[in-house]
Amino acid sequence: MEVGILTVSDKGAAGEREDRSGPAIREIMEAAGARIVRTRVVPDEPEAIKAALLAWSDAGVDLVLTTGGTGFSPRDRTPEATKAVIERDAPGLAEAMRLAGLKATPTAMLSRAAAGIRKSTLIVNLPGSEKAVRESLAAILPALPHGVEILKGAAAECGQGKK
Repeated sequence: MEVGILTVSDKGAAGEREDRSGPAIREIMEAAGARIVRTRVVPDEPEAIKAALLAWSDAGVDLVLTTGGTGFSPRDRTPEATKAVIERDAPGLAEAMRLAGLKATPTAMLSRAAAGIRKSTLIVNLPGSEKAVRESLAAILPALPHGVEILKGAAAECGQGKK
């Protein structure tokens, strides 16, 4: 599975803050056997976010994981940028992340993360903190390889139990 990691952070893009969530995503995904093929840090600017999502999905990256920009701050626009480029929603992923996060903190319900599909690329918004990234990926990682296989047309019959 080829993965792109897009960190959305004004301070990170300006070199004023170390990105910890992007490297955490890399660590987790590589341990799961994924190959990281793109990484980038962009400011909380919808056009910059959309440009990266479009370029990476149009290049055929299997999975794009964003981190940051999913909260209530006026600059948090990652879900809106994501929704502007996806062709189909995948709401169960964001719902699973929020549910898992609620087990650790009641503020997890404030996440506005989105997930969806553009062409054959799955795009998932993760929170911006390293801790929340780890919790969110733990919740959805078991389903990601199968979801990507389905998108790529490589999965066998879905929902068919063994006989």
